[in-house]
Amino acid sequence: MNVEDAVKNRLSARAFTDRQVGEAELRAILEIARWSPSGGNCQPWHVYALSGASMAAFRAEMTKAMAEDPMGEEGEFPIYPPAIKEPYRTRRFECGEALYRSIGIPREDKGGRLMQLAKNYDFFGAPAAFFFALDRQMGPGQWAHLGMLMQTIALVAEEKGLATCMQEAWARRHTLVRRFFAVPDELQLYCGMAVGYADRQAPINSWRTTRAPVDEFATFRS
Repeated sequence: MNVEDAVKNRLSARAFTDRQVGEAELRAILEIARWSPSGGNCQPWHVYALSGASMAAFRAEMTKAMAEDPMGEEGEFPIYPPAIKEPYRTRRFECGEALYRSIGIPREDKGGRLMQLAKNYDFFGAPAAFFFALDRQMGPGQWAHLGMLMQTIALVAEEKGLATCMQEAWARRHTLVRRFFAVPDELQLYCGMAVGYADRQAPINSWRTTRAPVDEFATFRS
């Protein structure tokens, strides 16, 4: 698989098979991804990985937390601007509608949509996961570097036949994640990433988001 294929084939998988992914496979991904670009070579990222027995233990804690507080806590930062403007608002809306349409949950079925949203906290059934954190001292530049690492991880996983889903929903469960991994206070959790083998037969994995044409977002001066 070349880079172009990996970029175009990658998707946010939301249904996984029960085929296991172990620590060795996660380490192999990170061994490659650690060469991601990093301004000043700061390498500001911190990664926490889950698989095997640790994943089972984490799921048990998460199940208890969901029973006690189904909605979760306030995140430490907004995932989206509170009054997101166009065209970003429409793009986000259309993405959500396509997702729920693929699994037959209409807009008026609020309960069904909440149940689907809650599947984030089971990693959509994935057997392994990463969490990503950044030192609170860091600014927008270093957040961008973390994004570069995450994209590299997703592409390396794709090349190895694995699927991923970057999950900002974990911002609403940052206290549990922090406690489970004993994350130092100076680090801020950004998000999680489910890792596993995609269930290619699942309807929720059958749709793709669209992308704006190049001339809509790029300016050329030749």
